[in-house]
Amino acid sequence: MISLLDPGRYIRTPWKNGGGISVDIALEGDVWRFGRTSIATPGPFSDYTGFDRMQLLMAGSGLVLETPGGEIDVRRPFKPVRFAGETPIVSRLEAGPVEVINLMGDRSRVRIDLAVSAPGETWRLGPGVHIAYCPPTLAGQGRAVVRLGEADHHLAADAGLRIEDQAGTIASCIAGLIVRGSVTCVSR
Repeated sequence: MISLLDPGRYIRTPWKNGGGISVDIALEGDVWRFGRTSIATPGPFSDYTGFDRMQLLMAGSGLVLETPGGEIDVRRPFKPVRFAGETPIVSRLEAGPVEVINLMGDRSRVRIDLAVSAPGETWRLGPGVHIAYCPPTLAGQGRAVVRLGEADHHLAADAGLRIEDQAGTIASCIAGLIVRGSVTCVSR
């Protein structure tokens, strides 16, 4: 099943710590969430004990996540980083506000992965739910095209696809830049 993710239907959710608003692009109850958010001022991240989190910088520069174990460098755009939701984190903004894409999942129920594909890159879909998202900050290009099997799907900036039950399908980025989120159920 392939569903279009329409920006007009995204849900705005206040952060648990009250410091901002997340735009939920796709989610599955309290199990996993794929979204984007602006970080306008430095501050602590919300506690998501039991969740794995991935994040990538979509717009701006100079984001560093300070943890008790050292820094997580998120300065380079479209380079995903991974961290545990219970890790105490305080963001540092070295060059003003930023926009990020987030994927988080309850680690007792799902495994998550976040990747980026440029034109010409191909990948095989595994079991689970996959999100193919066209970041709005690359609106200079304005669009992306994802090929699933033999069908091309044209995405406007900030739109995406939710792809389910397509394990084994070959996917390709034909144009633009695609941020890919994957969520796989944990075997019991």
